[in-house]
Amino acid sequence: MAEPLKLGLAGLGTVGSATVRMLVRSKDELAARAGRPIELKAYASKDPPRDNTIDLSNIRKVDSPVALAADPEIDVFVELMGGAGDPAKSSVEAAFNAGHGVVTANKALIAKHGVQLAKLAERMNAPFSFEAAVAGGIPVIKTLREGLGGAHISRVYGILNGTCNYILTQMLKEKRSFADCLKEAQRLGYAEADPTFDIGGFDTAHKTAILTSIAFGTEIDADAIYIEGIESITLADLEAADDLGYRVKLLGVATRNASGIEQRVHPTMVPKGSVIAEIDGVLNGVAIDSDMMGLTLVGPGAGGDATSSAVVADIVDLAAGRRVYPFGRPAAKLAKLARAPMQRHEGGYYIRLAAIDKPGTAATIARRMADENISLESIMQHRKASRPHGGDDPKSAGAAASVVLITYATTEDAVRRALATIEREGVLAEQPQIIRIEKSHSY
Repeated sequence: MAEPLKLGLAGLGTVGSATVRMLVRSKDELAARAGRPIELKAYASKDPPRDNTIDLSNIRKVDSPVALAADPEIDVFVELMGGAGDPAKSSVEAAFNAGHGVVTANKALIAKHGVQLAKLAERMNAPFSFEAAVAGGIPVIKTLREGLGGAHISRVYGILNGTCNYILTQMLKEKRSFADCLKEAQRLGYAEADPTFDIGGFDTAHKTAILTSIAFGTEIDADAIYIEGIESITLADLEAADDLGYRVKLLGVATRNASGIEQRVHPTMVPKGSVIAEIDGVLNGVAIDSDMMGLTLVGPGAGGDATSSAVVADIVDLAAGRRVYPFGRPAAKLAKLARAPMQRHEGGYYIRLAAIDKPGTAATIARRMADENISLESIMQHRKASRPHGGDDPKSAGAAASVVLITYATTEDAVRRALATIEREGVLAEQPQIIRIEKSHSY
């Protein structure tokens, strides 16, 4: 049998421990698939393994991940430490400079430094793989890069953060507040003690930036992504969406249009009946529109087993000699991203207004929408119980009524201008809620 592929692994958290466990448990099957044995020769970790059942007694420990990455006794450096900066970045650079391949699950590193690292890898003729960086258990990078290599892709969008999807799912199913469902997600381990990176949309943005580069052949530009999190979403919004035939999901969206490539992350209404709308809990899903076909991939997006499976799949590819350009083409040939301004985004909108119940309010709202050529598909008003039919109870006069507007296709700029004018008119009791509507497909 051929010489073994020798690994050095840095980071023994949830994913690192699961990767070691899989390498040991499936040793024979992996060797059969790769055509050669795969051996873990050394590791580096500042903390003990997250899984204390794995046996590292026969594996050499190296104090520094940078030293491990450059170790002449390894062929591939497996970076599972996380973080966009050092020691992850310096370790990966050291591996490439030593001529070693790199496998990583580090989305932050790829989103910030991926193109720079790919250029170094290609210069040193070293393989570089990161399937696990996006939607861990879903082979979306391989699908975009290899399965759809000849397709003209127009849009990639999906649910890329299981924490947010779990919270939105539980809010609607259990009729609970955002705060309550966030606490439950933290208790179950789906959300960190500081959940900002997830619920603020930043995790989804990193993954969206990577998918954009591979789908459209552009350099990564994470700073070009418009980002909104789910913190402002209320149960009332989810129930109104349900009544209107939609589900609310936090989506990462990358679309090619006439003005460039639009990248955005925000809560989005998607039609019931679409695959994306029906993905609940901690699952992820990615839909791809192209001139050849449309498809949706669904599966676990995080967790030790799902992510380590993608890591090991990359290792097997390298062991078998299967190599591709990290971003689907030479890094030097990735184009500068032509940013499509968010103000020019076109689509339908859900708008919830806390309208002050006084004469002229409805006329003011309608007039200001018409001034911006915004056509309304539907209007829903939720009245107070004390005034179920617009009666003349003086106690309710001046109270706020929830008014939900659904627009036909319009622009972000027009919606923002109309709402700014309505707010200046003094007919709203609080800031408007806006949720964009994404056209979807049944696949």
